[in-house]
Amino acid sequence: MKSILFKISGVLILLSALLYMFYPAVAPWIMAFSVAVFSAITVTNPYPGKSIRGKRLFNLQILSCLLMIAATYLMFKNRSEWVLVMVAGAVFLLYSAFVLPIELDKENRGS
Repeated sequence: MKSILFKISGVLILLSALLYMFYPAVAPWIMAFSVAVFSAITVTNPYPGKSIRGKRLFNLQILSCLLMIAATYLMFKNRSEWVLVMVAGAVFLLYSAFVLPIELDKENRGS
């Protein structure tokens, strides 16, 4: 159930960013809900391993969630900087999403 909500909220984050161009009054509310769900699921699923690099990558995911929350706030204030903050969060999240499973697999093979 968590993984389904996680994926749906990720897709809703992307759709609300696109929706902002056409409906700027509705998109921040969809973004706020989806970022809240996405962040809650991310925080409640910590890194299961013991490596420092894996924990650093998990902290990078938390930072990206905080950046998405800041971008949502800027979206509510009709500031155009929300795009830059959201892109920065997306880059950190994308990097950690690719590297974290590799690090966990490397740690599991070493044990």
